[in-house]
Amino acid sequence: MTGTSSSSKEQARSPSADGSSAKPAPATGLEGVVVAQTSISTIDGSAGKLSYRGYDIHDLAEHSTFEETAFLLWEGRLPDRGELEAVRRELREQRALPPEAVALLESAPRQSNPMAVLRTITSAIALTDPDADDNAQPALRRKAVRLTAQLGPIVAGFHRHRQGAARLEPREHLDYAGNFLYLLNGREPTPEEARIFDVCLILHADHGFNASTFSARVTVATLSDIYSGVTSALGTLKGSLHGGANEAVMKMLLELQGSGESPEDAIRRRLERKEKISGFGHRVYKTEDPRATHLRRFSEELGSQRGDGTLFEMSRRIEAFMRAEKDIYSNVDFYSASTYYQLGIPTDLFTPIFAMSRVAGWTAHVMEQLANNRLIRPRSEYVGERNLRYVSLEQR
Repeated sequence: MTGTSSSSKEQARSPSADGSSAKPAPATGLEGVVVAQTSISTIDGSAGKLSYRGYDIHDLAEHSTFEETAFLLWEGRLPDRGELEAVRRELREQRALPPEAVALLESAPRQSNPMAVLRTITSAIALTDPDADDNAQPALRRKAVRLTAQLGPIVAGFHRHRQGAARLEPREHLDYAGNFLYLLNGREPTPEEARIFDVCLILHADHGFNASTFSARVTVATLSDIYSGVTSALGTLKGSLHGGANEAVMKMLLELQGSGESPEDAIRRRLERKEKISGFGHRVYKTEDPRATHLRRFSEELGSQRGDGTLFEMSRRIEAFMRAEKDIYSNVDFYSASTYYQLGIPTDLFTPIFAMSRVAGWTAHVMEQLANNRLIRPRSEYVGERNLRYVSLEQR
């Protein structure tokens, strides 16, 4: 690992009464445990702040692009004009899927879980990369671009496949965000739609040592390869306690929309049944998730553009009810649900889209981990039986 707190070192060295190392107290879910140092992103949960490489997320959402943000995460600084054009060109050149990946994608059962397809094909494209096992920083940087460029076409390509529609080729004049929406829906997005989706990708690009990021770092800390690290991250993100919350939010909104019941009454009944209301609360943020600030506005803007503000109005009422009843804030998943849905994105693709953004952060963390690597090997506290004697099969 890149760093360990002094208190953790002292705890590990402290002898117990019998001279052995003191037994550390377990931290369930590693909550509150500092496992490494990073310069990629930081979260101030009490103030509701998120920064990438020192740049506040609000500043990046207002002025940056996803391509520029990816460069920032990988290189630790904002690009100049030439460097930005170079990374855009690199992403364009790498976005074509290898024939082997296309064949695998088009052979996937159409009812497959999109995250399972994305995980499988991401792992498979390593087989077509002669540098797959090269962990030198220049090779890692090239593969970070390749992975970031190709995850979007995988997601869009599978969606077209399951619809029985032809897979589309990217258009040169569209940026990363605009091309994905075109490859998915078969129509070029409006400039407003493309910009909203571009900012969505910025907002999801990194978020500290979340479960999938930590999973990627654990994998590559063994000196495995970057494809294995990203595949581990995808497998972790697939779980409903990490990815998928905005999918649950959208399902709830659509159910409420069709029920005729007021949002407040519907949520009150769910709370009385002790049901979890997806899209609220966060392990880190104690105030509003700064990403939700932008997504709320996007949900409203898209509803206005479509001439139907129903989803936004319903979301706003649920948010106000949860603040009044539970004093709990919405998180990134709550308004991303209605934002993505109004962009024409199918609900079960919400988590894969999270991945095609977060891969920029995952690969930045892989590079950081391998730049100063140490095998990640936490200890556990054994609570099982002790001093048992073997009993022969005849005597059991």
